[in-house]
Amino acid sequence: MKTEVTFPSSDLTLAGILFLPDPPTADRLPAVVVGHPSGGVKEQTASIYAERLAREGFAALVFDAAYQGESEGEPRGLEDPFQRAEDIKSAVSFLATRDEIDPDRIGALGICASGGYVPYAAQTDLRIKAVATISAGDLGSVMRDGLGRTQDPQTLRSMLQLANAARTAEARGEAVPRQEWITEAVDAETREYYRTPRGHHPRAVQPWPVRTLDQIIQYDSYALIHLISPRPLLMIIGSDANTAYISREAIAKATEPKELFVIDGATHVSLYDKDEHVTRAIAKLTTHFTTHLADI
Repeated sequence: MKTEVTFPSSDLTLAGILFLPDPPTADRLPAVVVGHPSGGVKEQTASIYAERLAREGFAALVFDAAYQGESEGEPRGLEDPFQRAEDIKSAVSFLATRDEIDPDRIGALGICASGGYVPYAAQTDLRIKAVATISAGDLGSVMRDGLGRTQDPQTLRSMLQLANAARTAEARGEAVPRQEWITEAVDAETREYYRTPRGHHPRAVQPWPVRTLDQIIQYDSYALIHLISPRPLLMIIGSDANTAYISREAIAKATEPKELFVIDGATHVSLYDKDEHVTRAIAKLTTHFTTHLADI
């Protein structure tokens, strides 16, 4: 069963979908907040995972980040990592006030960029009792150093110059400078997911405001990841994912209890929607959240 919901985050109204087990139960439910990838919307991979988690007995909340999808915020398409973390905390607040949810049994799952935002939010939001990620990405690192840390250092300075010029243009009342980010420079599987019927959604992957760049560049997903402990952290990656090093390094910095779970043959994007890989991830997530969101 799913219900469209709204809730506030930093004076903006976010649009979400709350998935509940069917048939309903009279007991208060454990719940999981599910964050979508950068440029994605709630109806894509986040809903795939939320629906599957609901089948396993969890309430699961997906939502469009501020400035994106059906949520409020201008300029449209802004990817503000600090607001993204605030959105996750606001989603926890929303769940904690609902009669059908046990406020002491709330976890969070982040996919791709939200695999950075969820741990970042959980570092200081102790209401999140269990943390998990799928194909985690740290956008700050990727923008500063490039995927795999292969970026020319001059590129970073050029991006900051573009972002600074964009801020000046906006201050002058000019149109918000924007740029596409799913370009030929992005790997083929990512383009296929977002640009073909496989994963395309009309509200997803709009050109983002150029000033997004400096907000992301100064952001570090895992600087304080040790603060998640003693709450459990699970990070799921594909053996063939080009982002796998991000989760491996994050897990190395984290404090116990922690686990890196590798799905053989999976890639970064195949964990979004390929049933054979999603099914294995859901099985692991179900064990993780069942164990650590137990009714005690």
